[in-house]
Amino acid sequence: MTDRRADFENDGATDERREPKPDGGYATLADAELARAGDSGRWYRQLLVVAETEYRLAVRGRWAIALTAIFAAFALGLTTFSGSSVSPEGFERTVASLAVLAVYLVPLVALAFGYDAIVGREESGWLHTLFALPVERAWLAVGTALGRAVVLASATILGFGIAGAFLLREFGLGGFDAYAGFLLATVGLGLAFLSIAILVSSIAGEKTHALGVSLLVWAWFVLVHDLLGLGLVAAFDLSGAAVSAMVLANPTGIFRALVLGSLGAGGDAGFATVLAESGLSSPVLVAALIAWIALPIALAALAVRRRRL
Repeated sequence: MTDRRADFENDGATDERREPKPDGGYATLADAELARAGDSGRWYRQLLVVAETEYRLAVRGRWAIALTAIFAAFALGLTTFSGSSVSPEGFERTVASLAVLAVYLVPLVALAFGYDAIVGREESGWLHTLFALPVERAWLAVGTALGRAVVLASATILGFGIAGAFLLREFGLGGFDAYAGFLLATVGLGLAFLSIAILVSSIAGEKTHALGVSLLVWAWFVLVHDLLGLGLVAAFDLSGAAVSAMVLANPTGIFRALVLGSLGAGGDAGFATVLAESGLSSPVLVAALIAWIALPIALAALAVRRRRL
């Protein structure tokens, strides 16, 4: 009788430990993995466990499917009705049109995907649990960014890759290198805005605040900054250094310069020409885009370390 009572008490304790978490139950396994990673004292184990947890949550939440479907639908719609001729020149004009689409669509999707990465976890109660574990807080921000970055990058490659397969069938291999460059630049653009979204999420006190700031960020970098730049270029005879600084101050400007610079005449239109002819080399543009990805994550890690619940 005593043994049965002890077993019953142990079962009750086990059931209590398995109490559902705010994320729907996956946090139980994640907490155990994070606790083991924290006890091991190895930072890369903590980072990988957080990244894997965030990746699985995003996949289980159908984010991967939704992002891939959005990118594929818009890219296929544009490539199908672009009306470009079957030639390498037509391929380049189609890529230029896709670049215009990506400038508006990819930052918006990345910001929507990442604005609740930290503040959303706090409102659901899971962040309290993570902060109680022996895990460095900075790796929570970096791991969250890494896990979501894998989902976003995979969705971008698959979504726009479907359109790329269609173009490859239509135009052949001639000019496909331009599309490959566009695809890589698009991944970088999405990761840059995802990093900005996670920084906003680590600073904001509520999800609604993070969403509002994210929309303002999108409007500034995608709409206002380009209009101001176009006005300055039209009104003043800016030096090459000023134009270069204007391009580097905006990840969408870096993206346009990278893509349109590889297209040559295929991307010769309006302010895009100014961006393509800014005099910045491709290695400098790539380094600047990487900085736009890494710097917001570093700032987010500092913000999470100082965050009070």
